[in-house]
Amino acid sequence: METVSDRTMERQVLLLISIFCLSSVNGQVSYSIPEEMSKGSLVGNIAQDLGLDVKRLKSGKARVYTGDSAQYIELNRERGVLLIKEKIDREALCRQTTPCALHFQITLENPLELFPVTVEITDINDNPPVFQKEERRFEISESAVIGSKFLLEKAIDTDIGLNGLQRYILKPSENFALKLHSQSDGSKKVEMILQKPLDREKQEHISLVLTAEDGGEPQMTGTMQIHVTVLDVNDNAPVFSKAVYKASITENSVIETLVTKVSASDADKGSNGEVTYVIGNSMDTISKLFHINSRGDVILDGPIDYETEKHYHIDIEAVDQGGLSDSSKIIIDVIDVNDNSPIVNMISTSGSVPEDSAHKTVIALMSVNDPDSETNGKVNLKCTINENIPFLLKSTENNFYSLVTDSELDRETASQYNITVTCSDEGVPSLSSSVTLTLQISDVNDNAPVFERSSYEAYIVENNTPGLSIFTVRARDADWNQNARVSYILEDSSVNGVPVSSYVSVSADSGVIHAVRSFDYEQIKDFQFRVKAQDGGSPPLSSNVTVKILIQDQNDNPPQVLYPVQTGGSLVAEMVPRSADVGYLVTKVVAVDVDSGQNAWLSYKLQKATDRALFEVGLQNGEIRTIRQVTDKDAVKQRLTVIVEDNGQPSRSATVIVNVAVADSFPEVLSEFTDFTQDKEYNENLTFYLVVALAVVSFLFITCLVVIISVKIYRWRQSRILYHSNLPVIPYYPPRYSDTLGTGTLQHVYNYEVCRTTDSRKSDCKFGRAGTVIGSKFMLE
Repeated sequence: METVSDRTMERQVLLLISIFCLSSVNGQVSYSIPEEMSKGSLVGNIAQDLGLDVKRLKSGKARVYTGDSAQYIELNRERGVLLIKEKIDREALCRQTTPCALHFQITLENPLELFPVTVEITDINDNPPVFQKEERRFEISESAVIGSKFLLEKAIDTDIGLNGLQRYILKPSENFALKLHSQSDGSKKVEMILQKPLDREKQEHISLVLTAEDGGEPQMTGTMQIHVTVLDVNDNAPVFSKAVYKASITENSVIETLVTKVSASDADKGSNGEVTYVIGNSMDTISKLFHINSRGDVILDGPIDYETEKHYHIDIEAVDQGGLSDSSKIIIDVIDVNDNSPIVNMISTSGSVPEDSAHKTVIALMSVNDPDSETNGKVNLKCTINENIPFLLKSTENNFYSLVTDSELDRETASQYNITVTCSDEGVPSLSSSVTLTLQISDVNDNAPVFERSSYEAYIVENNTPGLSIFTVRARDADWNQNARVSYILEDSSVNGVPVSSYVSVSADSGVIHAVRSFDYEQIKDFQFRVKAQDGGSPPLSSNVTVKILIQDQNDNPPQVLYPVQTGGSLVAEMVPRSADVGYLVTKVVAVDVDSGQNAWLSYKLQKATDRALFEVGLQNGEIRTIRQVTDKDAVKQRLTVIVEDNGQPSRSATVIVNVAVADSFPEVLSEFTDFTQDKEYNENLTFYLVVALAVVSFLFITCLVVIISVKIYRWRQSRILYHSNLPVIPYYPPRYSDTLGTGTLQHVYNYEVCRTTDSRKSDCKFGRAGTVIGSKFMLE
C-alpha cells in the first residue's frame, strides 16, 4: 500500500510536468492542470498570458465569471494569477467525459472586457478498479462444453485513459480463461471461458480470484472472489434474440414506463430451461434507473434528464436454472423535450450612467444559454427588451449580449429605467425567462435656472424703512442636487448715476429683494434692474430677469401756496371797486402739491373773513369772488383767510391771508390801510430810522400818489368796460407752473398785477401794462 505522502509527492511532480499555458487568438487562454491539486495551488499567470498589467486587473475589478457552475478557480488580482479555490475531482466533475475542462470568463470593467479561459483537468491515478461485489458464485454443470461463457461483473475505475482499467487476471487458470470483448461505449465485456471440462467428482468447488488492474503509476488493483459449484447435466445455455437492443425514451417520462422488451431462449427443458434476467450494471446508476422483470420487460425506475445523460448502455444477462447464461446490451437514447427555460446571466452591469453618455455606451454584458438541444435550446435572435426605452440589445457571438444606449438620455424626463430582458427558445411550446435591470440616470448640469415670470413688477410705498422686504423672485432648475441649487445675484447697473446696489439688495439663497434705503416718490418714481439666477453646477448655468420697482406716493407734502405771495415786511392787498357787481373776480389763490394722485387734489375753503357775506372761494379753482353787490357801507379793508387742503389720508393743508381793499380811489385805500398796516405789520415801535425815511420820501410819495390815482381811475374805467362787454380774458401762466393739470391744482391761471417798491426804503411803484388787469392790488411797506 502506498502512503498519502507518496501520492502527494507524485501529484506535485505531475503538476510541475503538466502545467502549461497556451494563448490562443481572440484572447482565448487555455491551461492544463492535474486533478486533486491542493487549495491555493497555482494554475497560471493570467495577467501575463493576457498581456495585461496587474494595475488593470485592480482598476477593472477583474473577477472570474462562471455562470451557474461551481467556482473551482479564483483570481488573485494582486499577483495577476489564477489559483485553485476548491480541490477538483475530475471524476466527480466530468465522470467519463474527456477531455474534462472548466470554461469561465475573466471580466473587467471601465471599460467592459471579457476574456474566455479554459482549464483542462487531467486525470491522475487516484482511483483503483472496484468490483461492486467482493465475490461471485457460479453453479456450472459438469457437462458444460469447452468454450462455455460465463459473464463476469466488470470492475469500475472512474479514472480515464492509462489510469483507467486496463486488464483482468484470473487465477488459477486451469479450468477457465478470460476473454475480453470491446463494446461500443469503450468498455470491455469480461467473460470467463471454460477451457477444460469440469469433473464434479474430482473437484466440486473451485475458488478463483479475478484481479482488475489499471495502467497508472503506481498501479492500482481490485479483486473479486469467484466461487464455482459444479453441477450436473445442464448442457444448454440461454441465447438472446439480439446481441444489441436499441430503445428510446423521452426525458421526464413517468416511473414504471416500459422502455423495451428483451427475450432469451434456452433449449433445455424443465427447470434447466427456465431463464431469469438480470442487469449487469449493478454498480452503476443505471441499476437505480431501470430494472428488468422475469418477462424481459425493461422498466423505468427513476427520473431521467436529457441534460444530465443523453444515452444509457445497459448490460443484461439471461441465466437458466443450471447457471448457464448469455449476455446482451441495451442502448437507450433519451429524447429531449423543451423543459428548460433560457438562463440569462448578468456578467457585468452598470448601476448608473450619466445622462450625457455617448451613443452606444455599454450598460450591461450578459450571456444566455439553454440546456435543451436543437431548436429547444436555440435562443439566438430571441432576446428582447421592453419597448419605448432608449436602449438596444446587441447580440454577439456564442450567445453573449450587450445592452447599449440607443438614443440620448435625459434625467429630467426619466431618472430611472427598469430594463427587462426576455429570452425565448424555439421549442414548442416556447419557454422564456426574464431578468430586470434597474438603471439610474445620473444628472449633469444641462439646464439653466428658469424664472417663474419673464419680468417682475413690484410696488413699495415711499418713506419705507430701510431693509424692508419688497418681494421675492424665484427660479427653478430642472437638474438635481447641486446642479439645481440656485443662487440669486444682483447685476451691476446704475439708477440716475447711482449704483443699483445702494437702492436694493437680493438674498442669494431665497431671492428676497430688500430695500436698502428709504424711497421718496418726489425724487424717484420707478427704477429697474436685473437679477441673475445661477445654479451650482460646474460650469454653472444662469439666466436673467428684469425687475421693475414702482414707488407709491404717500401724502407727505402739504400744499404750497404760490399766490398770493406771503411776505414778512410788506402788505399785499387786492382792490375791489365799490361798483363791483355779484361774481366779481377779486383774485385767485394758486397752490400746488408735489404729491400725486388724490394726494395732490386740492380744495379751497374760506376759513375766516371780515365779512363772510361778501366773498366766497371756489372749492376747486380757488377763485375769490363777490357773492353780492358791493355797497358803500362795506368796510374798506377786508381780510380773508383761505385754507387749502389736499385729498390725502390724512389730509394736509396750508393757509393764506388775502387782504382786500374795497375802494374806488387809491387815497382812500391809503388812508385806511395805514391803520391796517400798523395793525398787521407794524405793531412794534417805529424806529428812528423809519421816521427819517418817511420824511425824506414824503415829497416823492405825494407826487407818486397823484400819478397812481390818475392811473387807477383810468384802469378802473377800462376794467368796467371789459367786464360789462364780456370780452375774453387773456390768461397769463406763471413760469414753472404753466401746466398744473398733473398736480391737481386748478386748470386756469390769471394774471395779477403786483404793485410793490423795489427797495424797502423807497415808495416807487411798478405797474403792469394797461388793458391786462381784471383786478387790482398794491403793496405797502
